[in-house]
Amino acid sequence: MNFVALRMLTGDRVKYLGLIFAIAFSTFLLENQTSIFAGIMRRTGSQVGDVTDAEVWVMDPATRYFEETKALKDTDLLRVRGIPGVGYAVRLFKGQPVARTPEGRFSAAVVLGLDDATLVGAPRRMVLGTWESLREPDSIVIDRAGYLLLFPGEPLELGRTLEMNDHRVRVVGISEASAPFATFPIIHARYSEALNFLGRERSQMAFVLVRGEPGVPLDELTRRIREGTGLKARTTDEFRWDCIRHYLENTGIPVNFGITIGIALIVGLVVSGQTFYLFTVENLRQFGALKAIGVTNLRLVGMILLQAFTVGFIGYALGTGMAATFFEVFGTKTATRGIVLLWQSAAGVAVLMFLVVVAASLLSIRRVLVLEPAAVFRG
Repeated sequence: MNFVALRMLTGDRVKYLGLIFAIAFSTFLLENQTSIFAGIMRRTGSQVGDVTDAEVWVMDPATRYFEETKALKDTDLLRVRGIPGVGYAVRLFKGQPVARTPEGRFSAAVVLGLDDATLVGAPRRMVLGTWESLREPDSIVIDRAGYLLLFPGEPLELGRTLEMNDHRVRVVGISEASAPFATFPIIHARYSEALNFLGRERSQMAFVLVRGEPGVPLDELTRRIREGTGLKARTTDEFRWDCIRHYLENTGIPVNFGITIGIALIVGLVVSGQTFYLFTVENLRQFGALKAIGVTNLRLVGMILLQAFTVGFIGYALGTGMAATFFEVFGTKTATRGIVLLWQSAAGVAVLMFLVVVAASLLSIRRVLVLEPAAVFRG
């Protein structure tokens, strides 16, 4: 009977291929859009996650996410250091000056100024050079994507110079920083150097990076800092999710991706369901003949489910292959680096396609179950 079911399925090549295309297209759109959406959201807090030395971020209470900062006072650093359970606390500068090359190219850049004594927050994934070289005067570490943006088509090379606010600096390291939300170069420098890249203001410190003493829970440490200083204290994970929530709540990104995902669901459910139902209706005479020769309803249901799952599996496999190929081709580009096909997305879409196939089978199964075997002998 399984052979008969598959022969019935492939008998009408147009509907057979149409079913596969509908599921494959729906699978591709769902995996593509959900993975891109997750990749973009992950970028919003990528710079927070790159700072592996800090467990807690302390900031002004009005600060909502990484890109929005209000400078702290120097006395705030001393107050944080005085909180019981704080192992160390260091300052972090964040600014967005313009970096210019000797050839005249320029770009806005994200500059992170690290504590001069400890260099806490320095990039750990280096392509060339070492982050310890930041101790040299007029030195910076730039991320690989930023280097290629400012020096397009040129090999990675240390010793190149940039001009930032009339200050000439030298590239002593090239890092592999996570892609930011906006494709600006990510530059690390010592705190005292970074202050010169922007116009002087009364307060310059954007964050205080804190690591607790051994055995002190992070939630307890953040509570102590909040109560002892009146400042906002968030763990690294909490601060990353703050960034993601801000973009979810204050941009049109979720709506735009939601529309595409909704269209993919409609294509997968409505088109494949309707096509499979029409396929079953057109084969009612064959099902009636099988009933007439004694094939049970349970066996007929098994045949319909076999047809549905065969089409669903082939369509899902093709759609996943298309999505994987897409990310393999475009995921290596500088602007789209870090955006990959997530296994969670592939697994979730697999479950969803299974439900779509089951739903598409229900109407067909009902039509066959109520079929009278004598219908096959009517003219």
